[in-house]
Amino acid sequence: MPGMTVNGRPLDFALDPAMPLLVALREAANLTGTKYGCGAGDCHACTVLVDGTAMRSCQLTLAAAEGRDIVTIEGLSRDRSHPVQQALVADQAIQCGFCTPGIVIAAAALIARNADPSDADIRAALPNLCRCGVYPRLVRAVRRAARLARASAPQRPAQPLSNTAATPAP
Repeated sequence: MPGMTVNGRPLDFALDPAMPLLVALREAANLTGTKYGCGAGDCHACTVLVDGTAMRSCQLTLAAAEGRDIVTIEGLSRDRSHPVQQALVADQAIQCGFCTPGIVIAAAALIARNADPSDADIRAALPNLCRCGVYPRLVRAVRRAARLARASAPQRPAQPLSNTAATPAP
């Protein structure tokens, strides 16, 4: 019985361990935001985060997902407040919406590992197929999302300029 954490909750699937994670998420966990596109791993519509890495859930078996932390589009942000979601809406980079969950997950993974991605980084991280052709707007939206994420990141306290210890006043 493959078990894993999905969107912060432990889940055990009483299913065939060879079943694709995508099918288990959609059919057994009722997490239908992750889309079935091609089933061959080419379109990336089924992208989820697996231990923080964007992966195609149609290509990952339940056995391979066992013990791992899975985040679907539903777990990324319940109120659509994630910077990638905000930026896609602001830059009108959504058309029909079928590929959107996979794109959002892939972009979120990119921004988590690279706070200031170049256009080339963005294109490389988003191999998702979009029949509506929103690619130029996607690049712009991911740049905006990275700016939003940097602006909302917790600020580190300023480091002292020297290592000399201050002496207490008498």
